[in-house]
Amino acid sequence: MGDLAAMIGEEATPPPLRARRALLKRLADVVSLPASRINAFERAVTGDLLVEMLRLASHDERKRVAARLAPLAELPNSVARILLRDDPDIAGLLIEQCASLSDADIVGCARDASFEHRMLLAVRRGLSEIVTETLFSFGEMEVIEAVLRNTTARLSQLGIETVVGLSRQSPSLCSPLLKRPELRPSGAYVMFWWCAPEDRRTILQRFAVSREVMQEASEDVFAIANDESWSDPVARKALQFIERRQRNRAAIEKSPFDNLEHAVMVAASDGLTRETASEIAFLAGIKPLTGAKLLGDPGGEPLAILCKATGMSRVDLTNLWRSMRRPETTADGKIHPDWERVQITYEMLAVDRAQTVLRYWNWSLSSALTPTLLRAIRDGEDDAVDEYSAPERAAMMVLAEDFGR
Repeated sequence: MGDLAAMIGEEATPPPLRARRALLKRLADVVSLPASRINAFERAVTGDLLVEMLRLASHDERKRVAARLAPLAELPNSVARILLRDDPDIAGLLIEQCASLSDADIVGCARDASFEHRMLLAVRRGLSEIVTETLFSFGEMEVIEAVLRNTTARLSQLGIETVVGLSRQSPSLCSPLLKRPELRPSGAYVMFWWCAPEDRRTILQRFAVSREVMQEASEDVFAIANDESWSDPVARKALQFIERRQRNRAAIEKSPFDNLEHAVMVAASDGLTRETASEIAFLAGIKPLTGAKLLGDPGGEPLAILCKATGMSRVDLTNLWRSMRRPETTADGKIHPDWERVQITYEMLAVDRAQTVLRYWNWSLSSALTPTLLRAIRDGEDDAVDEYSAPERAAMMVLAEDFGR
């Protein structure tokens, strides 16, 4: 009976694993040999055998192999693939240290592995545009924010536009996105509508650019367009964006008000009605839809931009603020933070730069609203976004809520 128990005990004891561990180490050593000692085919075959052993290896054994292979300049694809899809602490060794990983290796890891793997990938040095686009495609805010804060990562314009759209529902993305060198004024102007006050100030300081160079380059084109009676709608729209004059002089002849200042003064006295708001927009040289977006903004900074761009004074800005019955002081008699911020915005902007922002908004929020775009805004046709121009995509994002999307 005792002999039987001893035999059962021996059978229950796991076989010694020294040979397995030694072989794993030797195969990893072979894979690690320089090109002068092993050719590519030999390395690949050794890698295939190593992969088969890794499938049955313990966590600690796989981790030791990953640590041994991570610094390699050449790594068999089959080995990289299995280790990158391993537990995060194992895959992380390659993600952090292995410079020889290809974009295909990294993209495969992002697609096939877990959120933890993507977080590790987000902080890897030197991420390419195709990799960052892949990481953005999962819509994981923590991953996206980590990529944005990775100063060595490269972002494509498609990737930037994707994040601009996501920032509407996740405002925490705005601040790191504004620090990216790939962000263009068009994206910043779109983000303005849902950014926090400090981010709005950053947008105006960094992206409110002058049109002086365009004006000098196209100065003689205005006369040419005038000789053609402004018959070309493409040239007319572009020149309207470039020209120095902001107000619509022709609108004054049809308006019940003497000028823009008069309309604002009446609105301050009687309150801002839909009709008066439309007149203010026409006199300011913008479409009523753009004017409604500016006047309805809860932050108030667009009012300062409107006043500065059209040459209105601080008094007119005060009248416009009062026309909407916005508070100027707090309960304890101090200046209201919103009103103070609007006045600071007015003072910090030059006329030409304020006009650039205002005209881009007008261009993207109204001129770009084709029937196709309106349908896309309502139906949420995000998959067709590449079919639209930059101003159309801007309008799609900014006006989505206004059209009940």
